[in-house]
Amino acid sequence: MQTMIGVIGGSGLYQIDGLEGASWVKVKTPWGAPSDEVLVGRLDGVPMAFLPRHGRGHVHSPTEVPYRANIDAMKRLGVTDLISVSACGSFREDYAPGDFVIVDQFIDRTFAREKSFFGTGCVAHVSLAHPTCPRLSGHVAEAARAEGITVHVGGTYLCMEGPQFSTLAESRLYRSWGCDVIGMTNMPEAKLAREAELCYASVAMVTDYDCWHESHGAVDVAQVIAVLTGNAANARGMVARLPGLLGADRAPCPHGCDRALDFAIMTAPDKRDAALVMKLDAVAGRVLG
Repeated sequence: MQTMIGVIGGSGLYQIDGLEGASWVKVKTPWGAPSDEVLVGRLDGVPMAFLPRHGRGHVHSPTEVPYRANIDAMKRLGVTDLISVSACGSFREDYAPGDFVIVDQFIDRTFAREKSFFGTGCVAHVSLAHPTCPRLSGHVAEAARAEGITVHVGGTYLCMEGPQFSTLAESRLYRSWGCDVIGMTNMPEAKLAREAELCYASVAMVTDYDCWHESHGAVDVAQVIAVLTGNAANARGMVARLPGLLGADRAPCPHGCDRALDFAIMTAPDKRDAALVMKLDAVAGRVLG
């Protein structure tokens, strides 16, 4: 199997430099239009697809990002390894603005988003005990270190609905839960990536200390954008190193990410809704046949 790297870029990351034969392509999905066209090309001989999560020009709020269409589009294009890059606030003194956190756990506090490809007529339950891929996350951490970025491996990401930043009471509560960073976009993205049998790694780029830190005050957009500029440059350098680490040839995922649906579908074949099954052609075609 051939590796194809997918990158979903968050706030501040709207393009990838150095792609050979790069072109923006429109991908149609049964879940609607993705956030934008997808930039496809090759980087050091390895196919790559890049999608700006909020669209070029930042037109989609966190709640309105078409998460299902985005993941379907990546799967439909042949992506095998998906890296999420997003801005975040930090709940820890030692996770400072400019640092990258390789997230390995999530707490989902969103409430206004479609969170699954499956539903009435084709019910499925995938495991999210370990929602990111350790193999892919390890390569991403190695790429970040090689770029000279301060990297923290492991962390719990609290995903809030937004678009407003936290209240002070919320910020203090989430810290008491042991959360490490806070953002607005990795859920349901990670859940959908697992349903689509994609290896998924999350890189949270720290821009601020949320509002709990007494010496830093409340979060404001100007502060976030100032840090984003440096973070985005580092992220592009990190991504440029990934083809050399992942390689062109890909073995099955040792953690089973690419077989997440093997025992997930509950609905009997003769009870499945034909229209929904058709919509699942890209994300679940391997098991639905």
